Amino acid sequence: MKVHSMIKLRFLPLFTALLLAGCASVAEHQPAAAVVPPAVFKHQLAATTATAAVPADGAWWKVFGDVQLDELQARAERANTGIQRAAARVAQARAVLGTANAERLPQIGASAAASRGNLATPGRELPSTALSVGLGASWEVDLFGRLAKGSDAAAFDLQAQQQQAEGLRLLVQADVAQTYFVLRALDEERALVRETVAAYRDTLHLTERRHAAGDVAELDLVRVQAEVAGTEAQALALDRRRAQLENALAVLVGVAPSGFSLPEAGGRTAAATWPAVPAGIPSRVLLRRPDVAAAQRAVQAAQTRAGIARTAWFPELALTASNGTASGELNQLFKGVARSWGVGALLSLPLFDGGRRDAAVRGADAAWDAADATWREQVLLALQDVEDQLSALQLLDRQARAQTQAVDAATRATTLSGTRYRNGLVSQLELLDARRSELANRRQAVQLQAAQAQATVGLIRALGGGWGAG
Repeated sequence: MKVHSMIKLRFLPLFTALLLAGCASVAEHQPAAAVVPPAVFKHQLAATTATAAVPADGAWWKVFGDVQLDELQARAERANTGIQRAAARVAQARAVLGTANAERLPQIGASAAASRGNLATPGRELPSTALSVGLGASWEVDLFGRLAKGSDAAAFDLQAQQQQAEGLRLLVQADVAQTYFVLRALDEERALVRETVAAYRDTLHLTERRHAAGDVAELDLVRVQAEVAGTEAQALALDRRRAQLENALAVLVGVAPSGFSLPEAGGRTAAATWPAVPAGIPSRVLLRRPDVAAAQRAVQAAQTRAGIARTAWFPELALTASNGTASGELNQLFKGVARSWGVGALLSLPLFDGGRRDAAVRGADAAWDAADATWREQVLLALQDVEDQLSALQLLDRQARAQTQAVDAATRATTLSGTRYRNGLVSQLELLDARRSELANRRQAVQLQAAQAQATVGLIRALGGGWGAG
């Protein structure tokens, strides 16, 4: 029998034992059942024929038809620090994927060494020089797909980071739009308060003249003075609130608040061009929400890593090759004074590891369970988010209609009180109460407009950037 045949027969039992030990892996893991979204949402909007189409390029805010908002969104896309941070994390994940893919390829390296020393012989010491160069190569044969699964897991991680970046971008876009609409509504509210202050001041000047002439009591004068001062205080509070919103908007678009300003809207209604959201939105639109998609990719990555942990029960095979030359003189180094080459194969598998592989599998399964629970939770939160915005739009629409009636009634009451006051039929206190009520109702109407705009933006964000089927 030939020598190499004897070697094969000698190591065959060892190879068989390694393979059987690897086949004794643990059972597959089964996570909890996934959440099944309903066919439609509970709170559906009334049907409308004025539904706005969301732009195909994902610039959903353009349905509001506001040039200033378009410019702010463009600035945020260029300079928002959160978007930039998310982009950097995507680049990191892409680099990790490149590393995982590289591990599946042969690795080739070059080496060079030089040393100087003494060669001791009986009776004397001779100086010696040793020079060597070589090439080496190694490749792990992916017998059971461990390296391929590592690349797959890294690819899922990259996809999750990309979805998270899209989710952050959508969140920034929504924050910009909501902050902008609140600020515009605040401009309108400030205009109302300033108009009221001006009217109160006219009344105060008239009352002062009448008091000087002895036509009204001092109490009437003091009441008007109190109304002027109180309304001016409200105007200053709105100014402070606007400054805070302007600073927040500056941070969102990536500039220092000291170098950012947004001119007043001049009393323009903040939500005059709201898009109409269609009725009957199916819950399947949640599939495109970036946060849900990112959580799903995380589950796939964790599931793949659980498979990687199970491959630890199978043997690993590594192939190596080397070639080099050595010499004591530099000019003789590449002349074949001393050449060496070699090839090798290493098949390895731990037979006893104290439970390390079992623990790794349990840990990977637990990470899979955690990722799966996060995904199911994200789906539930997404459903809640959409339902919250739909119900808010429903109730805000009814509230706005009722508030419109309240504004009309309060305006009529102010007109009638003014006429009766001029005719001496009511006191000044009743007129001031009517004006105060009208101002409060008008401000409430403006605040409801801002709330409707915010809820509309919130619904678009909750639906993943629109309501189309794509």
